[in-house]
Amino acid sequence: MKVVLQNLTKIFPSRDKKAGKEVVAVNDFTFEIPDGKLIGLLGPSGCGKSTTLYMISGLQKPTSGKIFFGDDDVTELSTENRGIGLVFQNYALYPHMTVKQNILFPLQNLKGKDKLSKEEMQKRAYEAAKLVQIDELMERKPSELSGGQQQRVAIARALVKMPRVLLLDEPLSNLDARLRLQTREEIRRIQKETGITTVFVTHDQEEAMSISDMIVVMKLGVVQQIGKPQEVYDDPTNLFVAKFLGTPPINVLEGKVKGGKVYIGEDAVLEVSGVADQDVVIGIRPEGFELDENGPLHCALSNVEIMGRDVSIVSTNPASVNPLIRSIINADNKVDLGSKTVRYSVKPHKFFLFNKETEERIRYEVK
Repeated sequence: MKVVLQNLTKIFPSRDKKAGKEVVAVNDFTFEIPDGKLIGLLGPSGCGKSTTLYMISGLQKPTSGKIFFGDDDVTELSTENRGIGLVFQNYALYPHMTVKQNILFPLQNLKGKDKLSKEEMQKRAYEAAKLVQIDELMERKPSELSGGQQQRVAIARALVKMPRVLLLDEPLSNLDARLRLQTREEIRRIQKETGITTVFVTHDQEEAMSISDMIVVMKLGVVQQIGKPQEVYDDPTNLFVAKFLGTPPINVLEGKVKGGKVYIGEDAVLEVSGVADQDVVIGIRPEGFELDENGPLHCALSNVEIMGRDVSIVSTNPASVNPLIRSIINADNKVDLGSKTVRYSVKPHKFFLFNKETEERIRYEVK
C-alpha cells in the first residue's frame, strides 16, 4: 500500500496562554512512501517523527495537508477504519489476558462484513504468532514473558488484522542492547515476508540505517533529508544530518578555504576547486583518515584503541570543535605509540565542507 503525505503540517497551541506562541511539530512534510517498503523516521526527541506517525494512524488530525493510502484520501478517516497496525514503545498488552487472547482481541472487535468466525480468528492468531515466533507461548500471560517476547506479542497483535500499513513507534526502546539487535532483525524479516508498507520511528540512527529501505531525517518538524541509508550517510545535505548519522560520529573542525585549498589551522589538507575563499566548518568521517607519515594534517596523539579488525586512533587538534578526534584505520597499519604526533592524509569522499553560517553543504571538486 503506497502512502502519500501531502504538505502535512501539525501545529499545537501554546501551553502558555500568555505567551501565545504556537508549536509547529511538523512543517509542510511531503513524501511518498512506496508500496511494500520499510521507511525509518529518524531524528532527536521533539523533531516531529512520532507526531507524523500519529497523523498517519489517525490518532492526531493534521492542521493542514492530506494523507492518502493508495488513491484513498484518509485524512478525515477514523483510526479504526484506516486499516493500520500500530505498535507502541511500551507494548500496551492486557496483563490479565494470555498471549493468545491479546492477539485475538482486535479480531473480536470486528463488526459487520469484517466479522470473522471463531475458527478463522484462531487460524489468524496462530499464523501471526508463528510469524513472530511466539506460537509456543500462546497460553502465557505478559508477566511471564521477557521484554523481547512482549514486543513480539504486540507486533503479532498489529499484524493479525492484516493491516494495509504497519506503524512502529520506537518499538525497541525498552529492550536491552542484545534484544534490540535481535528484535530489529526480526522486524525486518517479518516486514519482508509480509510485504506490508511499514513506518518505523526511532531516534537511534543505527537502528534506522540497518533495517530501513529509506530514511527520513527530521529536525524541529522539518524534513532535512530523505534517501537510502547509505546514500544519506555518504552524501549529507547539511551539518545536522552529517552529525546525526554515524558511529563513531563525524569529526567536526573549523577551517577555511583559501586559494583553492582547505586549511585546518596552518595545514593545507586538501586542494579543491569551485569554492570561494571563506571560513568553513569541516566534517571528516572517522574512516576518512589515512595514516600517512608525510600527510598534511597534524594531530597530537592521545591514545590508540585496538578493536581487532580496526584500530581507533584518538587525537586532538586546536581546530576541532569536539575535544577529541577519532579516526578508524585498518589494524594492519602500525601506529608509533611513542610519538607525540600523528599525521594523516584525508579521503575526499569522506571529507565534507559546510557553510559556517547556514551549515548547508558546500560542494567541491578535488583538484
